[in-house]
Amino acid sequence: MTFVDFARAHGIIIDQPPPLGHWRRYPTEDKPRKRNGAVKWNGHMGFVQNHAIDDGVSVWSDDNMSESKKRDYQKLANEAELEKAKLYREAVNKAAYILGESQDAKHPYLKAKGFEDEYGKVWLDKDKNQLLVIPMRIDRHLVGCQLINSKGDKKFLFGQRTANASFVFDNKGMNILCEGYATALSIRKVLKSFKTRYKIYVCFSANNMAKVAKNLGEGFVVADNDASLTGEKTAKEIGFPYWISDQLGEDFNDTHQRLGTFKAGQLLLKSLRL
Repeated sequence: MTFVDFARAHGIIIDQPPPLGHWRRYPTEDKPRKRNGAVKWNGHMGFVQNHAIDDGVSVWSDDNMSESKKRDYQKLANEAELEKAKLYREAVNKAAYILGESQDAKHPYLKAKGFEDEYGKVWLDKDKNQLLVIPMRIDRHLVGCQLINSKGDKKFLFGQRTANASFVFDNKGMNILCEGYATALSIRKVLKSFKTRYKIYVCFSANNMAKVAKNLGEGFVVADNDASLTGEKTAKEIGFPYWISDQLGEDFNDTHQRLGTFKAGQLLLKSLRL
């Protein structure tokens, strides 16, 4: 298996190795418009991590490498792990700083998603861009954040851990998993309107939703009906009951905006009570 094939097996969209000795970001199959994949190549050994599905760095080596070379590059692999651990710590510190500098405010993304009066954590970056900040935690520990600009473009902090991370709306009810923050806002609004309790996990990707689900005894999935069919496939793999729109390309926020709170709530509650 070539290094490019190895990276692709981890869901990273790549056609050729990056320049020697530097980490580079690439799109992934589940999020082709984002750069959730990290790749580093040294000629005879390579390192890859898909931040949505991998807990750590995976290592590839040339089958024809001598034993002495393998030992040398194993040292590089260990150094890469230490580098990633350092990046994790830096991301945690940066996320804490961003949250500390954020203000409760309205945001264009929330308005575009049907929540004009919703307040969120908003941070002004060095270029004075208004970024909506979604903190990400594992076992209540901050590990990073998702940043959403006014156009709806999303990114994570460089080097942060995303596998098993989530943002939770906790109303002491049943576990409900979804991918996006806007989807969670719609779920929360319709369940509040029907006086139904919830504990909503924003998982940020379908693959990570499967990881979060493994730590829950039971729950319900609200899947995206994406063209790749990743959302429904993941919901089936998780094994919990699930809801998915009958309209290709829709998530629950799209359905909520199209049908309104009452009709969208009826559809969701019908599935929840199966």
